[in-house]
Amino acid sequence: MILALLPACSREGNPEQGGIYVRRSACPIPGIPAGTGDVTIFDPANSITADAIDVTATITNLRANCQEAGDQIISTVTFDVVATRRDPTAARQVVLPYFDVVLQAGNQVVAKRVGRVGLDFAPGSLRAQTNGQATARVSRSSAQLPADIEKQLTRPRKAGDASAAVDPMTDPAIRSAVANATFEHLVGFQLTEQQLRYNVTR
Repeated sequence: MILALLPACSREGNPEQGGIYVRRSACPIPGIPAGTGDVTIFDPANSITADAIDVTATITNLRANCQEAGDQIISTVTFDVVATRRDPTAARQVVLPYFDVVLQAGNQVVAKRVGRVGLDFAPGSLRAQTNGQATARVSRSSAQLPADIEKQLTRPRKAGDASAAVDPMTDPAIRSAVANATFEHLVGFQLTEQQLRYNVTR
């Protein structure tokens, strides 16, 4: 079997020519961090009981577009925000902050921006929807694997060889290099401590 790590835009393993090729993309991985995809607004603000829920909103339908041409990798994510409210009587606008983060190696924030989306509730309507967009740039050189690491990952391995049964990712140096070249483009609501605590414990 041949295990190879090749640059492309797919992360699925595909059997080809008697081996398995795992294609790695330089594009940031889009996502919504756990606990930040929903927000609940209470009225009164100091209450967290069910009858005090004023507005709830959810980020959904996250979509990503990546442009890899040039020295900069440009990631653009779009998303929908769907909200419901308790009192549908009058027209109302609710503005919610959201963050846009580029994460490296799973735990290093290399860029962050806070934006806002406005939800317009029509008179008599319980529901409102809007959309948002965020763009991030990553240096291509930062998202590329060092040549020696890529050589180790793409080295052909023959059946029967001792090395063929060893996952190269078990090597701490290789694992660290792959992590450092991996970026994520994350979007979520910019929550207060109380809102985040409510999401985690509800």
